[in-house]
Amino acid sequence: MPRNTPLPFSGSAPMSRRLFLATTGALSLGAALTACGGSGSGGSSASSKPVSQADIDKAMKTPTELTFWTWVPNIAKEVALFEKKYPAIKVKVVNAGQGTPQYTKLRTALKAGSGAPDMVQIEFQAIPTFTITGSLLDLRPYGASALKSTFVDWTWSQVSGSDGEVWAIPQDTGPMGMLYRQDIFDKHGIDVPGTWDEFAEAARKLHRADPDVYLTNLAANQVAAWHGLLWQAGAKPYVTSGKSDITISVDDAVSKKLGAYWGGLAKEGVIGVEPDFTDSWYAALNKGKYATWLTAAWGPVFLSGSAKATAGKWRAAPLPQWDAAKPSSGNWGGSTTAVIRSTKNPIAAAMFAQFLNSDPASARMFATEQFFFPATKALLTDAEFTGDAPAFYGGQKVNQVFADISSTVNASFQWPPFLDQAATDWTETVGKSLADKSDTVAALGTWESRLTTYAKGQGFTVKGS
Repeated sequence: MPRNTPLPFSGSAPMSRRLFLATTGALSLGAALTACGGSGSGGSSASSKPVSQADIDKAMKTPTELTFWTWVPNIAKEVALFEKKYPAIKVKVVNAGQGTPQYTKLRTALKAGSGAPDMVQIEFQAIPTFTITGSLLDLRPYGASALKSTFVDWTWSQVSGSDGEVWAIPQDTGPMGMLYRQDIFDKHGIDVPGTWDEFAEAARKLHRADPDVYLTNLAANQVAAWHGLLWQAGAKPYVTSGKSDITISVDDAVSKKLGAYWGGLAKEGVIGVEPDFTDSWYAALNKGKYATWLTAAWGPVFLSGSAKATAGKWRAAPLPQWDAAKPSSGNWGGSTTAVIRSTKNPIAAAMFAQFLNSDPASARMFATEQFFFPATKALLTDAEFTGDAPAFYGGQKVNQVFADISSTVNASFQWPPFLDQAATDWTETVGKSLADKSDTVAALGTWESRLTTYAKGQGFTVKGS
């Protein structure tokens, strides 16, 4: 994803203010629950019986054209590596839109029964939305399970079903950390906060010293960041079981702790709450209005292009911790390659998804050409990658900081199959409470109530926090 083009929820690029998933042309979840068999993530799949190596060899030598929907810029370079290894297979790369537009077109094609691609770029949090409708191919029969140890553990959890299905292959990630202005910290005698209590005290100290500067901005329109902070805190906001049972816990004790903390700082007026990825937000970063940005591993490259006036002044650190003895982080974004179940060439498509993201040369190219943050363990321990010391960050090895953070991301976090609704409802409740500096804890209850009503209306059996 291009670093200067916002994307909803993406770890590969920053977020726009569009809703996560449009529902135009989409199958209703109620219909999906009725229509889909199977268990695990809710989607039905083909037999998990392994495809023979002879069949794989035959398919990869048979002239075939595959269609791949992706918004990644210049991905033809990675695709060319695959075509060089398998010259009989040609891949047609189509940019069907970035994030929301692509998902809308995909769901429309699935509903129509024609026009869907063989493979598709899909973000981690969107996977349940498509498995619930039985739209993704289980990649186990094609050898995908053997790649588990190739990828960071928590990323494999994100692409796996509860019955062992492999719904996609990880491509890039967004473990969350903190970018901070070393010069502002030095000027005001602020140490890098190791805990959230220290962070709050620093926020108060800084704003008292300079009312025009805030320690950070928690955007009132950024549900992705909120989910990442929930993830870090150990929350389990959505837990699915089978194809129609879900526990919604966005108003539990952990969520209320976050609500009280961030809502309290917003009420005090010691943090900003303006919408992010807007002209005013970019200007604020450039002029030093915010001393930190709580962001993901894609943030450093993005910031170096969007806040050039501040070159050399930024550094990176882990997020402050709720329990300093147990380092933890969440993830904000990241994407995968999935195969659409209706493909007429499942072997070739599955082999493409695996090659694209696990082949060492292709994976490295994503990290060096598109500047994606890696999902493979090999790259996260590669001295050439982790040793990069950009001048924008004062020569700090920022990739190493985020590689270390990646190992602390909890592997058990789940997404709901109706994240579009969760995003809308959050913005209109919790996000609004931050913007209005009203009761964020109370807003959490409203968010959970709205989500519960929606889920029940879609045919889910819902348990609350």
